[in-house]
Amino acid sequence: MSSSPAEPEGRPASAMTFNLSPAWEKATEVSRMIECRPGARLWGPEDEDSTWQAGIDLFLLNNGNAYDTLACHFGVRNYLGFQPLAEDRGLPQDASDRLRTEFAAPGGPTAACGASWITWAQLASANWQETDPSGTRSRRMVAGNDTHWGPVWNVMRTLSELHGPENVRLVVWFH
Repeated sequence: MSSSPAEPEGRPASAMTFNLSPAWEKATEVSRMIECRPGARLWGPEDEDSTWQAGIDLFLLNNGNAYDTLACHFGVRNYLGFQPLAEDRGLPQDASDRLRTEFAAPGGPTAACGASWITWAQLASANWQETDPSGTRSRRMVAGNDTHWGPVWNVMRTLSELHGPENVRLVVWFH
């Protein structure tokens, strides 16, 4: 991951909204999945065969809720005061069928209090040396390769090498 800053954008027009409450600070559980778009590198992102596919549920990588990481990337429970990279973007409009099924499972949209996503390209270009307002914690310290999020970044990095960094994303939703 480089140290150049990423320019986080607001909620894109392609995000699905579910009247999610702005209760990010109260979210205690997170569901998350890595998706990739394998056909996009071969045929382009607009090709009909370039759909997003579920890659792996992060539960399998055993990274827990990791509130510090959720704060610096998604603004959830952001008591550290990081500038989030991808706050409240909503669920991607083009989410994979498996992700939609997981999201719609018991509790689904009515229990969700926020959703967002970030591509590997955005993560790779983030300023990992950026600190919280106190200057005591960097993004790398709370969510870098040497934290328990390292396995997540390894999977995303590997998928991006195969399919391109814009074609790999982490999607999260909070309960």
